Amino acid sequence: MALRDLLKKYVVSEKTNEIVNRIPKPVGSFGYDPWGYNSETFKLGLGLFRPFFERYFRVETHGLENIPPEGRLLIIGNHSGQLPIDGALVGYALATNPHAPRAVRAMIERVFTTLPYVGNMLNKWGAVLGDPENCVKMLRNDEAIIVFPEGIRGSGKPWSERYKLQRFGLGFMHLAITERTPIIPVGIVGCEETMPTPFHLKTLAKLLGIPYAPVTTPVPLPTKVRIYFGKPMVFEGPILGEDDTAVKVERVKDEIRALIQRGLSERDGWFQ
Repeated sequence: MALRDLLKKYVVSEKTNEIVNRIPKPVGSFGYDPWGYNSETFKLGLGLFRPFFERYFRVETHGLENIPPEGRLLIIGNHSGQLPIDGALVGYALATNPHAPRAVRAMIERVFTTLPYVGNMLNKWGAVLGDPENCVKMLRNDEAIIVFPEGIRGSGKPWSERYKLQRFGLGFMHLAITERTPIIPVGIVGCEETMPTPFHLKTLAKLLGIPYAPVTTPVPLPTKVRIYFGKPMVFEGPILGEDDTAVKVERVKDEIRALIQRGLSERDGWFQ
C-alpha cells in the first residue's frame, strides 16, 4: 500500500471525505485541476491539519455565513506570524465551512514554490504562485482566492508592529473591479503571537537568499486564534487612477482593522 493511501486510511475521516466531495471543484480525469489542485491530496491535507486547527490553535471562527457558496471571490486578510499559518487556518475554515465548503486558493510567495517537494504539495492543496495572470484566470474560473496584500511586509513584522496593518498592494483592488469580484475582508487575531519576533537577522537573510531571518521561537506557540469574516464588499469601475484605487483599498483596510479590534476586545490573553 502506497504511503499516501496508508495515511488516508488513518487520517482522513468519513466526515472529511464527505465535506470535500461536497465541494463544487471540477478536476480532470487524473484528479487534478489546471493549477495542480488534487482532491485526494486535499483530503489528506485537511486530515493532517485538523488537530492543529481544532486542538493546537483552537480556532474560533465568526461570519462563515458571509461566504458565498459559489462564484469568484477574493478573501483579503491581515498577514502575520513569520510562517503562513494564517493562510492555512483560513483555508481550513473555508474548506470545512458548514454553510458551504469551498476549496480556496492561496496566493503564495515565489520562495515557497521553489522548495523541493513542498512546492508541489502546496500546489496539490490549492496554493498557487501569487502572479496576477494566475489570479485572473482563476477568478474567471469562479475560484475563491485568499490574498494577503501586505505580503512579506505583514508576515515578517517584528513584535513592535503587531496588529498594525502594513502597506497594502493595490493589485487586488484592480482585479476586484475589472473581474467584477466581491471581496470578503478577514480579521485574524492570534497568529501575531505564534512566533513573537523582536528583530530579524538581515545579513543572514541576504546570505541565504530568503525574505527575512527572524529571531523567534523554534516552533509556533499554541496561541488561540480567532478568525472574523466580514460581509462581502463590492467595488465598481471605472478605475480613475491610483489615488482612487488607494481610497478603495483603505475602505477594505478599515473593515479589516474593525474585525481585528473586535477580536482583540473579545480575548482575555494569548491562549484564551
